[in-house]
Amino acid sequence: MSPPALRFVLGRQPHTLPGVPPDRTLLDLLRDDLHCTAVKEGCASGDCGACTVAMAEPAEGGGLRWRAINSCIRLAHSVDGRAVFTAEHIAGEGEPLHPAQQAMLTCHGSQCGFCTPGFVMSLFVLHRQRRGEPVTRDEALHALSGNLCRCTGYRPILDAATRMHHWPDVPLDESVLLQQLELLDQAGRGQVADLASNFYATPRTLAELLALRATHPQALIAAGTTDVGLWVTKQHRRFGQIIDVTRVAELRRTHRGDGVLSIGAAVPLSEAFEALAEDRPQLTAFFHRFAGLPVRESGTLGGNVANGSPIGDSMPLLIALGATLVLASTRGERTLPIEDFYLAYRKTRLAPDEVLARIDVPLPGAGEWLRADKISKRFEDDISAVCLAVALHVEGGVIQSARIGAGGVAAVPARATQTEAVLARQLCAEGTFDAAATVLEAEFEPLSDMRASSAYRRAVLGNLLRRGWQQSQPGALSLADLRCTP
Repeated sequence: MSPPALRFVLGRQPHTLPGVPPDRTLLDLLRDDLHCTAVKEGCASGDCGACTVAMAEPAEGGGLRWRAINSCIRLAHSVDGRAVFTAEHIAGEGEPLHPAQQAMLTCHGSQCGFCTPGFVMSLFVLHRQRRGEPVTRDEALHALSGNLCRCTGYRPILDAATRMHHWPDVPLDESVLLQQLELLDQAGRGQVADLASNFYATPRTLAELLALRATHPQALIAAGTTDVGLWVTKQHRRFGQIIDVTRVAELRRTHRGDGVLSIGAAVPLSEAFEALAEDRPQLTAFFHRFAGLPVRESGTLGGNVANGSPIGDSMPLLIALGATLVLASTRGERTLPIEDFYLAYRKTRLAPDEVLARIDVPLPGAGEWLRADKISKRFEDDISAVCLAVALHVEGGVIQSARIGAGGVAAVPARATQTEAVLARQLCAEGTFDAAATVLEAEFEPLSDMRASSAYRRAVLGNLLRRGWQQSQPGALSLADLRCTP
């Protein structure tokens, strides 16, 4: 039997589509099934932005939450009960162009045109978020971080972003859209998947999720699918049984209490990073380098952690911050330090009937010294060759304790315990960091691969620690200062 019908709003029109395979991508659904050909496949990996679409869903405080997402690595069923817009849908029949479209036209932001619809959709979402107010160049750079263009050199596209408020908006009644989504949600709650065959299940509570996991331990757990989508598009793997955790209310929450920031496993990366940066604003520049904005809007912190990639950027930071993971099943909950979660390459301590429920991060205390940095071939929107995060507790100029997380240097995200021991109870001074950097360079034996050689990675580890000290000094350049902008 087939999965339940997929119900979503495309533009302003509700759609009900039966028989959509669980692992069909949103891009394939839009282009091949619904003939929305403005959305393009460029890289099929969420890297170039040609496939960018806008997604709207009800926000917790009322109204709509707009996101720009990559449709090439997003599973079609993940937009059930949500609204999707492509470049064909942002201006009605016979209406003037949307300001994002008109600005791109007027500012000569398109040449070959292949990437243009994706840029337009990122600008459309920015325009919705800003309610038509003027956009600065820095805001435009941030919003367009997931879009690549090989023709224009970006200047006219950025000009378009900063000028699109000059044109009148195309009317879009969000209250009507919210009503449509509510009706779809009510209809979707009544659907029952055939769990003996192929299915795409969307539990709404943690209890429902755990019951499903207990009876279907072989099913794929999916969240933002920024990695799962690659398994489909690049490795051509097929998944007939999928449990989507992004509708589980308990997994979508962040909470501060008892000295801990708790982040639900299904909280999007963009929101999780905002919550972490609220307590530690010095991490903002580091978070902006984590992929492009559409990936951060789709991917989840729990998905990044549970995936266990040794070059994932969030895990070294969470190791340095002393985060603990809460694993849940119908048998109850258990906690463990994040560095103890990983057993081998992409192998974790999750039992077959367990899910990652939340990540608990201690709130900053007095005397916290924190730096996170990475090296990649591109400064932004690129996977790390090496990532390093260092958290120190400093009192009276003396390092009382240290926690260091490293990525890209072992088969799993790693904690540098030898280097931590060298730093502890030493003066927080340049000489201390130099000595610790030498130990750090020898603590791991990384592999050589297409991103970097083993020797390079060891040298970079030490240099990142030294640079962390240098950037902490008055008048030093920050990560943002190192960025090349048009």
